[in-house]
Amino acid sequence: MPSPLGMIGLSRHHDGIGKVAFLSADTPPCKTRDSLLGEAVRRIDGYFYGAGADFSDLPLAPQGTAFQHRVWTALRAIAPGQTRRYGELAADLATGARAVGGACRANPWVLLVPCHRIIAANGDGGFMGAAAGAWPRLKQYLLAHEQRCFAS
Repeated sequence: MPSPLGMIGLSRHHDGIGKVAFLSADTPPCKTRDSLLGEAVRRIDGYFYGAGADFSDLPLAPQGTAFQHRVWTALRAIAPGQTRRYGELAADLATGARAVGGACRANPWVLLVPCHRIIAANGDGGFMGAAAGAWPRLKQYLLAHEQRCFAS
């Protein structure tokens, strides 16, 4: 699907969404006939155009470790326009900030599981394993977009 940030791809795995990823700019868009992916596309489109940001009831395909699931569940509870620090979430989960960062980096559902809402103690922090470049700029865009459209 096209978005203000380029092409986004979604895949289905069994009874849930398997992955959401940013694709190369030359990837052609295609329509899905899958009702779940169609609903996810509709909601992501609404997210970018200020119509809503609730992905909490979209089923996600089971993958990852039990620990990653704990982190991803906590991420889904952070409201659009809000942020938490890596250390705060780590304290809530009785683990370390680096472990939380590792689970965020392994997140296969960009946007649906909002790892961009986790920030460092001294700024936004990295994103998707990168400390500089396109990924952290994407994180900054998403945080600013949510502040404009969804913060209460």
